[in-house]
Amino acid sequence: MVNKVEICGVNTAKLPVYKDADMQEMMVKIKAGDKEVRDEFIRGNLRLVLSVIQRFNNRGENPDDLFQVGCIGLIKALNNFDLSHGVKFSTYAVPMIIGEVRRYLRDNNAIRVSRSMRDTAYRALATKERLSRELHREPLISEIAKELEIETGEIIRALDAIQEPVSLYEPVFHDDGDAIYVMDQVSDTKNTDTQWVENLSLSEAMKKLNPRERHIIELRFFEGKTQMEVAEEISISQAQVSRLEKNALQYMRKYM
Repeated sequence: MVNKVEICGVNTAKLPVYKDADMQEMMVKIKAGDKEVRDEFIRGNLRLVLSVIQRFNNRGENPDDLFQVGCIGLIKALNNFDLSHGVKFSTYAVPMIIGEVRRYLRDNNAIRVSRSMRDTAYRALATKERLSRELHREPLISEIAKELEIETGEIIRALDAIQEPVSLYEPVFHDDGDAIYVMDQVSDTKNTDTQWVENLSLSEAMKKLNPRERHIIELRFFEGKTQMEVAEEISISQAQVSRLEKNALQYMRKYM
């Protein structure tokens, strides 16, 4: 009973585990119409469904519901799997299971999308798949729109409407090492490493100034005051402020 997980009444600790060679043999029998082996094969891959739906734990959905939807994706993958492609079943099945779960989440999204717009989006996706096979490349939105006789803008709006929010911590790639998450692919133009280093070097350079020079730099460049305002605040002339500011900046450049 190690690592026991019960979901939809299924105790995953009791599920069979098959090696790739065993699954290949079972697949041959399944394609020949052996229903008993088919049922056993599905049971042996329920752990795969469980591992996939764990990616969607933060969506607030009932795990049992997601598991059942994932099983539908598993069955669809089994129905469409082609042994001649020479790939592992899990490699083919995981995207199918993910797609089925995402389709379920789209249809049950708290942000309601009109039925007509959803239908347009699904027709566009189906057309995209068909054109991809015919053209041997991903079709342009304009080509999809022309095929459906719908304006390009309407296709774009429909496809955008059915996109569900994605967690920044959702893994997008994993290759027997550390996962790459969505947040790793998002560019941050504000909090970059370069800016962090520049801020650090500026802070260090400021420490090299004497208290009076540091105060002038803070008033001028951090509080945005004019030289005249600084001069009035610290009771010296504007010319002195200008000279001290210039000397301070030249001195700081040595450490930047």
